[in-house]
Amino acid sequence: MSTDAPARKLPDNAYTPLQPGETYQPAVPAEALVPELTARSVGWGLLLCVIFTVASAYSGLKVGQVMEAAIPISILAIGLARVYGRRSSLLENVIITGIGGLAGSVVAGAIFTLPALYILKLDPQPVQTIFICLAGGCLGVLFLIPLRRYFVRDMHGKLPYPEATAITEVLVTGEKGGSQAKLLLQATAISGVYDFLVTTFHVWKEYVDFQFLPAMQTLSERAKVALSFDAISFILGLGYVMGIRSSMILCAGGVLSNLVLVPLIWMIGSHLPDNAVYPAMIPIAKMTAAQIFRGYVRYIGVGAIATAGIFGILKSMRVVVGSFGVALRAFRRGEVSSGERTDRDIPILSILIGVIVSSIGVAALLGSLTASPIVILVGVVLTLVFSFFFTSVAANAIATTARNPVSGMTMLTIIISSIVLLRFGLSGTTGMFFVMAIAGMVCTALSVSGQAITDFKTGYWLGSTPAAQEKVKFLGVVAASIAVGLTIVVLATAFQFGEAAQGDTRVVLPSPQASIMKALVEGFMSRQPVAYILFGAGAAIAVVMEMLGVPALIFALGMYLPLELNTPALVGGIISYFVGRRSEQLGGSRGASIRERGVIIASGLMAGGALGGVFGAGCRLIPSFSEDWIRTPFYGNEMASQLISTILFGALCAYLWWGANRREKDAN
Repeated sequence: MSTDAPARKLPDNAYTPLQPGETYQPAVPAEALVPELTARSVGWGLLLCVIFTVASAYSGLKVGQVMEAAIPISILAIGLARVYGRRSSLLENVIITGIGGLAGSVVAGAIFTLPALYILKLDPQPVQTIFICLAGGCLGVLFLIPLRRYFVRDMHGKLPYPEATAITEVLVTGEKGGSQAKLLLQATAISGVYDFLVTTFHVWKEYVDFQFLPAMQTLSERAKVALSFDAISFILGLGYVMGIRSSMILCAGGVLSNLVLVPLIWMIGSHLPDNAVYPAMIPIAKMTAAQIFRGYVRYIGVGAIATAGIFGILKSMRVVVGSFGVALRAFRRGEVSSGERTDRDIPILSILIGVIVSSIGVAALLGSLTASPIVILVGVVLTLVFSFFFTSVAANAIATTARNPVSGMTMLTIIISSIVLLRFGLSGTTGMFFVMAIAGMVCTALSVSGQAITDFKTGYWLGSTPAAQEKVKFLGVVAASIAVGLTIVVLATAFQFGEAAQGDTRVVLPSPQASIMKALVEGFMSRQPVAYILFGAGAAIAVVMEMLGVPALIFALGMYLPLELNTPALVGGIISYFVGRRSEQLGGSRGASIRERGVIIASGLMAGGALGGVFGAGCRLIPSFSEDWIRTPFYGNEMASQLISTILFGALCAYLWWGANRREKDAN
């Protein structure tokens, strides 16, 4: 076995659709034998997974933001590679990143649901919290494996994979060294410092809404038309990697939600100044644009996402069934897969056994809640169906926008599960625990599957063995589940989740997502009505998008996400378009260099932004932390602070354009 780690380079067709008869050859060829699954890669991956899981759990419960672990860990993997006498191979770094990256995904599944059980005073046992994460994480990996070839190989060049692109560029340029690595580190450093300052301290405004202008303020107050912009480098780089088409569709969904639906709902509801319209709790006439969005329009977005997910399932079902069919035929004949190393999954028998074992475990967990056998069976079926269904949704969403609609899909799980289980007579506190357990497993499954598809695509580009990546996923799920389960139990003892209870002097961790889920399941189990019209409107919008040939899921995600996250992505997409045009005009090696440098800088902006978020979350772990540790004199002045934020974001855009177009000799 060769232990050399020569510098690798991605092929020219890494990010473009393959022509008829063309094949993709990864950075590490299929016939190459390099260290991959080693004690070094697995050990460091598990350690980093546990560390980032604990930090992410506190960060998510405190401020509602989970650390994006994969990109920072990929950078750490490069640094660790130089510690040993034998420098770690590229594929070992992929394994470290893949295991460690599970931290954020398992945490997201946990903090969206499990704290709600504590807010409801249901106090789950530590074993229950761990198992909910473990079962969901394993189902997410198991159900994604048959989809891997479709999303990773068959859709090559047709999906942008923003986060996987960033990780891949980090690993390749970090190994390669030279001017490209310097360019990546430069962009990472600029982005890291920028995002760390703007998201952690009071230096200048992160969100730009121009409400200091009388015209914008009047428009917001009288028509509930509110423009907003999250001026951070991470989303700029994300939009660049997404490209102009995907970023425009994403932003179009946000425009429909915020500039069409919100004003329409306000215009109608303003004539009912004293009556609240379900599902909101206060009259529309007294609501802000943001409250209308959260109280009504987001439900429309959830319906659109769910319907788009159905279309995605239908489109990929033929490939999924075909994959299972081929594997089953090979199993019946006793054949061993003869595929290349870079296209070899774990055996279908292992997947089937894993699903069966997970189903038995889910049944045992639900059975401990004193439910009847028929209710337990319904709960298991709901868990399996939702986990499989949302696995495809999550994979598609991550592949196109790097945004996983976890909260929307979890809300949909709670709604449908509550409606179904109420018909079987399950309600009250038992029903709430039952539904939240299902939602926790489903939420973790779709979150883990989103991270896994990123890892599989990175491995496809670089030449990893899929079976090796799939095996270590289960180790990472176990480590992250134990870490997050115990962390939540400890935090539940020291803090209050949600809101302060009367007579309880413990510090409050807001747990924003779990508080929403708690209110939702409590409302349903108390037999409150369902906003079917809102979900149906979203479903109709998704159908219209499919009829027009527009990717419905990207548009639906744009409807669901706040507008301030969509607009900077559009700016990045526009820059990507003009950089691409200039690259085509110049052609040859000069044009190729422009394309490559643009992707590297954008990846650096994403990597640095993620690192800045990690450092910021780390600062918030300090008991005496205050955002006023660094405060500029002009921060409180909306006009000055927002104008400075706009100018600095414009400087980032100029840096991205200028850096991509610099000649290589000038860059050196």
